[in-house]
Amino acid sequence: MYFQVHQPYRLRDLRITEIGKGDAHYFDDEKNRSIFRKVAEKCYLPANAIILELLNAYPQFSVSYCLSGVFLDQCKEYGTDVLESFRTLAKTGKVEFIAETYYHSLSSLKSLEEFCTQVTMHTKKIEQLFGKRPTVLRNTELIYSNELAQVARLMGFTGILAEGADHILAGRSPNSPFIPPRFRLPRKAEAIIRTHRPYPRAAKDIHVLLKNYRLSDDVAFRFSDRSWIGYPLLSETFTDWLTASGGHSVNLFMDYETFGEHQWHETGIFDFLRSLPPLWKQREITAATPSDVIRAWGKKRTETFDAHTFISWADMERDLSAWQENLIQRSSLTALFDLEPLVKKVADPVLTALWRTLQTSDHFYYMCTKYFSDGDVHKYFNPYDSPYEAYRRFSHALCDLRTRLETKHLQS
Repeated sequence: MYFQVHQPYRLRDLRITEIGKGDAHYFDDEKNRSIFRKVAEKCYLPANAIILELLNAYPQFSVSYCLSGVFLDQCKEYGTDVLESFRTLAKTGKVEFIAETYYHSLSSLKSLEEFCTQVTMHTKKIEQLFGKRPTVLRNTELIYSNELAQVARLMGFTGILAEGADHILAGRSPNSPFIPPRFRLPRKAEAIIRTHRPYPRAAKDIHVLLKNYRLSDDVAFRFSDRSWIGYPLLSETFTDWLTASGGHSVNLFMDYETFGEHQWHETGIFDFLRSLPPLWKQREITAATPSDVIRAWGKKRTETFDAHTFISWADMERDLSAWQENLIQRSSLTALFDLEPLVKKVADPVLTALWRTLQTSDHFYYMCTKYFSDGDVHKYFNPYDSPYEAYRRFSHALCDLRTRLETKHLQS
């Protein structure tokens, strides 16, 4: 069981008259604080309390989390109690924390150096807070490709998570570890990775753990859907499905906000979570961490998961269209990374942090205009009135940041 824990910094309405004044603030502090505390009370604190209870009661039960850097920053600002609850979980020794880009960014699509830098930042932060450096990587939104897997291996990671995309599996089960195709990256890329990786040496091999999206989404999306044929989802039924799924491990990946926020307390989601470990104990099912799964697999024969193009866990397409489907999304991301050389020249910590915070994938998700099978999902998660309002706020912030960088560069 792997849970993604992330909250973005949502943008405030920066007016045109504020651009270029030199000290504009880009983020809606009141909204960010309000949303964080709401989710903390509905999800993080009660879910962590249940997980702690289960970890202490059932030896065969473990979990894994990926806490984004921007989530950890917000814990410092709005939720020290939330952070402390995660540290309490860590003290059980039965929780694995997974690495990702610090700012939950789309850097893997635009800048290898920035991607490696942010992953290294995140691994060091996790080690500082929880006492152990991650050995498994999860890229933002499970964005994955063959090349990215080799980057992760060269950075020193022994495992990487990905979506169990049907078009790549081609009828195979997602329930066994896979390996990526082995090939050599360009020398320039290898040199960048060596300079910016969290481990001194590359890993000899890397395993790919794939999300079983059908069983994961039964909980994350369909649990409270009264029109679903599986409603109401009982723990006994779900466990039967897990057992029937077979394979080495059934990988359940989902947003942690599933518990209490996306699926409200009234749906029975917390009772469902609490009822799983005792039932699994009876059925002799172990809830392992990603590293446990890889170690248990050992040197068994491993099939290849061959992702020539990027895949992700978003929407029906499982591709990049949630963040790069339209012109405003693509132009915004390109314009943002066009600033990278200037950001490095100026080397101002405050402006660098602002640039990186604007890389958070949510900003581009909010600009998505495709409203077909996934329309309701995009609308539900959008804090703005429309994708165009998201673009307007982002472009104003980006314009101001560019002006500040250029001014700082001229002054130096």
